Amino acid sequence: MSLAEQIRPITYLKSSAAEIVKEFAVNPEPIIITQNGEAKMVVMDITEYEKQQETMALLKLLALGKKEFKEGKFSDAEAFLDEMDD
Repeated sequence: MSLAEQIRPITYLKSSAAEIVKEFAVNPEPIIITQNGEAKMVVMDITEYEKQQETMALLKLLALGKKEFKEGKFSDAEAFLDEMDD
């Protein structure tokens, strides 16, 4: 489903909250809520939110590792394994 199909006015959220919760069981796509024609918030399934948070954490770890590598803060595999044996 395209993102444009998931845009709803705030009145839809107010009048259809229970229906939205049920819909997430079959379609976990986030819903963009607008107010006065402007995007204001996103409503999403908790499981999808948790997955997104895990992905963000992994991306942050990768970015940190890349930064440390560029700064020369690393050791070769042999030195690492030797250190682990101690």
